[in-house]
Amino acid sequence: MPEHVVIIGSGPAGWAAAIYASRANLHPLVFEGAETEENRVAGTLPLGQLNLTTEVENYPGFPSGHLHDYIRTAVVKDRVETYLEPLHEHPHAVTGPELMNLMRQQAVNFGTKIVTDDVVSVDLSKQPYKLKTLGGEQHEALTIIIATGARANYLGLPSEERYKNRGVSACAVCDGALPRFRNKPLVVVGGGDSAVEEATYLTKYASSVHMLMRRDVFRASKIMQDRAKSNGKIKLHYFREVDQVLGDDKAGVTGVRVKNNQQGGTEDLPASGLFLAIGHTPNTSFLNGQLELNDKGYIKYTTLMRTFTSKEGVYAAGDVADDYYRQAITSAGTGCMAALDAERYLASKGL
Repeated sequence: MPEHVVIIGSGPAGWAAAIYASRANLHPLVFEGAETEENRVAGTLPLGQLNLTTEVENYPGFPSGHLHDYIRTAVVKDRVETYLEPLHEHPHAVTGPELMNLMRQQAVNFGTKIVTDDVVSVDLSKQPYKLKTLGGEQHEALTIIIATGARANYLGLPSEERYKNRGVSACAVCDGALPRFRNKPLVVVGGGDSAVEEATYLTKYASSVHMLMRRDVFRASKIMQDRAKSNGKIKLHYFREVDQVLGDDKAGVTGVRVKNNQQGGTEDLPASGLFLAIGHTPNTSFLNGQLELNDKGYIKYTTLMRTFTSKEGVYAAGDVADDYYRQAITSAGTGCMAALDAERYLASKGL
């Protein structure tokens, strides 16, 4: 028998969809992803991008306080011991792994079925839709919610990998207000609109923001260029690339070694953070072109204020379809919407 609802992905969008679908007695099946080295390197392990962060101060309902004792009673013991106990507690915020494990547990409590594997291909040519996993299993679904997210683009430096979430970030809105960055110099890499937005946002907290661009021209729109040039806290560095992220085990990032790609040579910029604003890559390759995408490669919504895609009964939620907000709370919201859309579709078919 085909599943009523299959959810691919296990970030905030996926678990929100699972919670709503479970409460509607649709018995959803979630493919949370495989725990492979390939996924670790790509940043696509189970529980999504939020699981790779430390403090999460901007998700409503988790103010600073004594959260950790509660979390350790709410989440099943084996997951606490495996995924949460080794983590350093942050007294002023819930951590990403804690928040994601709470979401997962809430979905489990309502009866969500979970498979810890990747969906590597789907056949959307006719219903019921067919799915194949990395482990070789075949599944069928009447509706599918795609919540596979989008992974941030990084430079690929070993030193960058070493300090991810200890000063290296790809989301200023997510991390910029954290104590480690306040009143400290920061570095932003990129020259597009997103880079200027990130740099401008960070000036609310940083003592100064260095923008590194590979060329001497912006890719950003004129109005965004003017915004960067007129901000006294933003310092522009042309023909500059990151050579190495500097730091230590105690403090995390302490600086960035920058190379001049025209004249040669390097210089060290003191900084407590490095923010990458060089784009995101939506995780859609397994779809093999069967859904309509927008010009940036994200799944395209085909109906205003709905999570409908170009295939009937297939819905998209979270960052795989959102190239603008990319926040945990907006992802969770569209996960809810996708589950409701799937529920109403199934009801209209008498299923």
